[in-house]
Amino acid sequence: MKKWLLIFVPILCFSQASLDEVEKLLKKRQFEKAETQIEDFLNKHPNHLKAIELLGDAYGYQKKWDLAVTEYKKLLDAKPNVANYHYKYGGVLGMKALQNKLKALGLIGDIKNAFTKAAELDKNHIDTRWALVELYMQLPGIFGGSKSKSLKYANELANLSKVDGHLAKGYIYEYDDEPELAEKHYKMAIEIGGSLTCFSKLTNFYENKKQPEKAILTIEQAQKKHKRNALHYQIGKVAAEYNTQLEKGEACLQVYLKNHSPKDGVPKAWAHYRLAQIHTHKNNKVQALKYIDLAIAELPKIRPFKKQKEEILNL
Repeated sequence: MKKWLLIFVPILCFSQASLDEVEKLLKKRQFEKAETQIEDFLNKHPNHLKAIELLGDAYGYQKKWDLAVTEYKKLLDAKPNVANYHYKYGGVLGMKALQNKLKALGLIGDIKNAFTKAAELDKNHIDTRWALVELYMQLPGIFGGSKSKSLKYANELANLSKVDGHLAKGYIYEYDDEPELAEKHYKMAIEIGGSLTCFSKLTNFYENKKQPEKAILTIEQAQKKHKRNALHYQIGKVAAEYNTQLEKGEACLQVYLKNHSPKDGVPKAWAHYRLAQIHTHKNNKVQALKYIDLAIAELPKIRPFKKQKEEILNL
């Protein structure tokens, strides 16, 4: 018996090490490499549920919806009472429906069933309740869309996380064109949680409502709390897009460029593009050309950069 255990334990360790490597590849967005490694692993361990799940994830990241559906269905067949399997299955079906509107009608029932089952199986599954909030708001009434059902799941979210509850209600009221209630709930989420996500939701709300001054003020509040260089870019972006507070926008973009690091997320080229936009608004052709050429040199295939240069040349 001990000999069998000695043989079995190294196999388990090897399997876990292989899957850990795959998860690291997925986090690094090396999806094709991860896919190849999982497929090789599954050739030797075809019924390994974690590996099947990771393969479904790898397909999903690459928008290979049909292949992802197949893998998640294997999980449901093997373990029908795991909430996260239903959630992932419903999620890729939803993405497949968005991609092909002709097939969408036939998928709506399965999507609702998958998310609802996940919510029933796990009373604490936040992502599933978010999915149901969005699903019932976006579906037309004739196909089961319902604001009241969406609010029901928003209230369930609130019981699990007050911040998520307010963010969900903000989303519902924004979608339903009730801006005062949406703004109220987004502000309450900031007051309670104050995460970058909370600030981002309110900022996006103000941008959608064409209120750039309020958007910039919100980003400044986020910067005061979180001190992230990326927020300097966001201020510059809003200033450039809405032709407002141009001096502040330019100053923030220069700070962003000076302190830029890969963790900021947005390449320097986009900051140069925003500076080109700002100088275009100022009718400063020389400076605008300088910055748009820097942007194009770094990322030559970005269409908005080329379009901006055409606009600058026509000044």
